[in-house]
Amino acid sequence: MEQKTQWNLTYWLIAILLLLTLQNWWQTARSVEPVPYSEFEQALKDGRVAEVLVSDKTLTGKLKSPDAKGKTLIVATRVEPDLAARLSQYGVPYARVIESTFLRDLLSWVLPAVAFFAVWFFLFRRFADRQGMGGFMTLGRSRAKVYVEKDTGVTFADVAGVDEAKAELAEVVDFLKNPQEYGRLGAHIPKGVLLVGPPGTGKTLLAKAVAGEAAVPFFSISGSEFVEMFVGVGAARVRDLFEQAREKAPAIIFIDELDALGRARGAAGPIGGHDEREQTLNQLLTEMDGFDTSVGLIILAATNRPEILDPALLRAGRFDRQVLVDRPDKKGRLDILKVHVKKIKLAAEVDLEQVAALTTGFSGADLANLANEAALMATRRKADAVTLADFTAAVERIVAGLEKKNRILNDKERETVAYHEMGHALVALALPGTDPVHKVSIIPRGIGALGYTIQRPTEDRYLMTREELENKIAVLLGGRAAEKLVYGKLTTGAADDLAKATDIARDMITRYGMDEDLGYIAYEAQRPRFLDVPDMVAGGCRVAESTQGRIDEAVRGIVKNVFGRASRLLEDNRAVLERCARELLARETLDENAIRELTRDLRKPALGGGESRPT
Repeated sequence: MEQKTQWNLTYWLIAILLLLTLQNWWQTARSVEPVPYSEFEQALKDGRVAEVLVSDKTLTGKLKSPDAKGKTLIVATRVEPDLAARLSQYGVPYARVIESTFLRDLLSWVLPAVAFFAVWFFLFRRFADRQGMGGFMTLGRSRAKVYVEKDTGVTFADVAGVDEAKAELAEVVDFLKNPQEYGRLGAHIPKGVLLVGPPGTGKTLLAKAVAGEAAVPFFSISGSEFVEMFVGVGAARVRDLFEQAREKAPAIIFIDELDALGRARGAAGPIGGHDEREQTLNQLLTEMDGFDTSVGLIILAATNRPEILDPALLRAGRFDRQVLVDRPDKKGRLDILKVHVKKIKLAAEVDLEQVAALTTGFSGADLANLANEAALMATRRKADAVTLADFTAAVERIVAGLEKKNRILNDKERETVAYHEMGHALVALALPGTDPVHKVSIIPRGIGALGYTIQRPTEDRYLMTREELENKIAVLLGGRAAEKLVYGKLTTGAADDLAKATDIARDMITRYGMDEDLGYIAYEAQRPRFLDVPDMVAGGCRVAESTQGRIDEAVRGIVKNVFGRASRLLEDNRAVLERCARELLARETLDENAIRELTRDLRKPALGGGESRPT
């Protein structure tokens, strides 16, 4: 790697001090102490002066022999108007000289300029380094990190849980190894492959695995690294990146977080303007059109916001292929856990399938964090191996948050929380099609949770009926129903439950068309998104005001009816609720076995309506 000398302010100060010292020494060596003109004239009368040099301001006499102090020159600072006439009578040769001040004048102009430039250069370099821009000559250079096979250290064996995505990218690897085979029948490999999926699902890891499998140079850069404070820098870096990649072809260019660079033009920029991001995007589009796939150059990109990308990026001939890297299913989670527990000492009784069942909705990064947290749990308690209890505790910490042991509740609040959580648990146990209850606790966790009820799905679900959604709402409202049944009063503890229940009910009406009166119509557009953030309402309401009123009434009706069902179910099982709440207050946490033992006589509603029946 080319080594570049890094200059800083210290070097410049040392150089300036040395130059000033040299100049002072030079002037001191040439300087002569001036004497009064009378003394100079007396030396002339005494015949001690061999030669006189006349300048604009001084007279310099060269002595025939050194004086008592060893000096050979004598200088007078006074010049008489009739100097020439008076010197002539002594018969001493004299001449007029012009003193040169070029060096002194030059330094008086140059040194301040050099000092100013040095300070400015030093400050700019520090600012540039902090901003990640590098030096003057590197502003337009691409900041992509270049890896080769041994540097990535990742192959397809290190990637689990995304088998479909691996199969898609295996074709890219095969092309990079055997490009002639794909041109045999006139086909060509896609220019670009866009990896789409939620955060933490392994998009960047997949891209590195492709480079590791193909054993080709791998150019990795983030989309945000193209755009800087100077106009034109982003476009220059795009050009430089593709030039470097062409020189090392076959190669892979990987652009992470493409949405930082490829946002749809005009969507967020100034009206009528042309900002730096758009110019950089235009250059990227031009470069993707301009290279030949036969040379073995492949572009990979990753994003979790494909809905905001510019349509020109996604057209055929640029990013021809989109590969979904979604959250893994149960089998995928099991495979990912097997990869991450290789470095962990597991107890013999640990069943990773049970851990995979507990982690529905976890991404690959979440599972890696889970394995690490479980190992930390076992380390804290000085254990010899990681057990299933450590994984369960790690899941609770990730999902519900850290235990807040210093958050002390009074007896009345603890009792209310106990009834609230057991309301959730009993409704979940009584209704068909709900996830089994894994644990109930009244130990505060996280930011605002005073207690929690954990349900463990037995399988991954992709479709749900209206009845199943209503049962899910009933479980959410079970805590509020228990509070009202026992105390006849309402508290603020059900705020999060009410928000989730309302969202489900509104989706049933506006997105899933589950209301006969309003019809099978989607009143809200379903935009694809992979970030767990609320949709932003844009462009106002899409329905008439009267229809919006009917939607609100339908949502209110669903929540009201389901709340009535949950209240009746808990009223029928009041004795079970009291017994479980007392036990929860005494033990603070109930596991699955304890809950099953306490709810043996739980009465479930009949499937076809009618009276409740005991289990």
